[in-house]
Amino acid sequence: MLKSKIISFVATQNPASALKFYETTLGLTLVSDDPFAMVFDANGTMLRVQKVHELLPAKHTVLGWEVDDICAKTRELTKRGVRFERYGGLGQDEMGVWTSPSGAKVAWFKDPDGNTLSLTQFH
Repeated sequence: MLKSKIISFVATQNPASALKFYETTLGLTLVSDDPFAMVFDANGTMLRVQKVHELLPAKHTVLGWEVDDICAKTRELTKRGVRFERYGGLGQDEMGVWTSPSGAKVAWFKDPDGNTLSLTQFH
């Protein structure tokens, strides 16, 4: 298993909105689209956006990206219509970025189905 590639999964009840979000807003490359899932290339990792009839989004982050410059990425995604989440008590900055005790910077946002996604910049 250690040498096998990871496949990531997220679910959608609205494939048209998810397609626009993951392909246009986030800039991922659509590899295939069938009745069960849309497959995107997420920088060499397969992301399967499963088409489901019912979805209760998790209350935690389900998918995230490591970025080199979180400020630049949050500005870029904000211009594309992404709204970053605010969580009381975390002390997030004006862009919604939180600095963890380790020094990592994290910002959270949701896809059209309410799945929580994140950006993280490590030291």
